[in-house]
Amino acid sequence: MDVVAHVLWAGAVTVLVARRRPVTRGAVVATLVLAGLPDGLQHVPVLAWILAGDGAWTTLLALATSLPGREPPLADIVRLASHHLHCMTHSAVVAGVTTAVLWIALRSLWLPLLGWWSHIVIDVFTHSTAFYPSPVLYPITYRGFDGIAWNEPWFLGLNYFVLGVFFAWTVRRSMRDRSMNCTEIETFERRPP
Repeated sequence: MDVVAHVLWAGAVTVLVARRRPVTRGAVVATLVLAGLPDGLQHVPVLAWILAGDGAWTTLLALATSLPGREPPLADIVRLASHHLHCMTHSAVVAGVTTAVLWIALRSLWLPLLGWWSHIVIDVFTHSTAFYPSPVLYPITYRGFDGIAWNEPWFLGLNYFVLGVFFAWTVRRSMRDRSMNCTEIETFERRPP
């Protein structure tokens, strides 16, 4: 799935969690960042390569918008580092170890991890083997699940339609809740002494 959709889905999950328990603004921001980070982090070696003067800025754009088999040429070490960062950030094994360590250290689940987990789960089912399959069991195996390619026009449209419906429902429900609260306040204030 594309980065924007990952962030929006993490936002949707955060909205649902916030209806059940208080969520701080910092936790929301961290959740959204962790939802997008797996796709962005793999470009850090390419960015470092460009800043070192060996690569061109157009390479980063070409890489971010490339199709399978049409990726721009990269230095071997840059390609390898980028590939392993992609594998690490899309691995349930790595995310599981990180979650366990934080759970032990904090003695509770750190809510922003839901952003990272949502990214992994979504990518498992929305990447085909032809288009960056998610190596969900890395470093045990590089193999990924053959899901629906997120960049298929019908799926992309359906994805954003469902997100739009969810956020429209959320806004409508929020407005209704505010209106009910205002009515209750007015009713309370108008009662005779």
